[in-house]
Amino acid sequence: MTETLNRTGNLTIGEAIDRLMYHGMPFRFTAYDGSATGPTDSPVHLHLKNERGLAYLLTAPGDLGMARAYVAGDIEVQGLHPGDPYDAMVHLMNHLRFRVPSPSEAMELIRGLGGRTFLSKLKPPAPPPQEALPKWRRLLEGFRHSKTRDAEAIHHHYDVSNRFYEMVLGPSMTYTCACFPSEDATLEEAQAFKYDLVCQKLGLKPGMRLLDVGSGWGGMVRHAAREYGVTAVGVTLSREQASWAQQAIKEQRLDDRAEVRFGDYRDVADTGFDAVSSIGLTEHIGVRNYPAYFSFIRDKLVPGGRLLNHCITRPDNNAKGTGAFIDRYVFPDGELTGSGRIITGIQDVGMEVRHEENLREHYALTLKGWNRNLVENWDECVRETDEGTAKVWGIYMAGSRLAFERNEIQLHQVLAVRPDHDGRAHFPLRPDWLS
Repeated sequence: MTETLNRTGNLTIGEAIDRLMYHGMPFRFTAYDGSATGPTDSPVHLHLKNERGLAYLLTAPGDLGMARAYVAGDIEVQGLHPGDPYDAMVHLMNHLRFRVPSPSEAMELIRGLGGRTFLSKLKPPAPPPQEALPKWRRLLEGFRHSKTRDAEAIHHHYDVSNRFYEMVLGPSMTYTCACFPSEDATLEEAQAFKYDLVCQKLGLKPGMRLLDVGSGWGGMVRHAAREYGVTAVGVTLSREQASWAQQAIKEQRLDDRAEVRFGDYRDVADTGFDAVSSIGLTEHIGVRNYPAYFSFIRDKLVPGGRLLNHCITRPDNNAKGTGAFIDRYVFPDGELTGSGRIITGIQDVGMEVRHEENLREHYALTLKGWNRNLVENWDECVRETDEGTAKVWGIYMAGSRLAFERNEIQLHQVLAVRPDHDGRAHFPLRPDWLS
């Protein structure tokens, strides 16, 4: 039932919104015109604060418009912490059912809301400053996945603030899926277990050489050098990450056998590596670039050398973008596909796939931990960046957690080897990390 205050005889925002639902508004909704709709006892209460928020919703329908209004502070989700809106998102996903009105019904709604006067207020407002440029505008930065455009995309997401990431990610400074040895393991234990799993799959031993592409803050590089005695080189397109990683390497006295370089992985000239780890980079490569990417990795490896590719995937093998919100606020130019396409790309350059596994549930647990860290450090995170940026991270991580839980996205590790000239893989009869 829709409730209104100060009725003027026109259609209220609450009534209009209610008509766009298949079975009525499933949660409590209030608006700046004094109207309200939805059950009063709903665990979710959304409040639309102003006309700009309504313009965001109507000029960019779907998740992008909702995100703009939420990040700008024009929509409030009452009763839940903005650092972890997971419960609200579960409720919305389970109950929210929009319907598309017919053209005649749409005009009727517009007339009821004020006709031309209402339409004049719906000029698209400028997006919040946290939003990346639209895809057409990014062409001025270079073609998709060119070095200059990739650098800008990475800068947008990763050069937020190292201190912000320390508070959200925790001491490991690892921004990739952890692997939980048990459900009660801490996030730090799970990240260390993940790095150990990667090292074991790669068969690392003292004296070997490791290349870690897309190395972030150097977690893999430091773990492999410290725990397995290898010489490790990492590379990242984020200047902030490289600076933080090099300082951590120095503090841990690993600088004689570990380094993280600032630059594009394609500019790494070194060869003869025993292993390559690619943890969370393939999402930024683009499916069309798989042949060049996996050929690059193959050529870096010695015969018998191994690749561990760890990345977010889709449940099917269609190549798709990441959605409007993720593309504009989180991972500009990101692209996901299924593990089958990843495996095919590796095989097509002459490497042999030896093992793969899906860590989907582990990423949901990882994101739950990051949301918890954001909530616990909310005030400092807001001071370090701004409230809009902190909101972006809260909704992005909670939404991603839900997507992993519902099998809308997955996380696959694929282990491959570069066979020698006789076709030998130099691989054990059974995976030794499973023994």
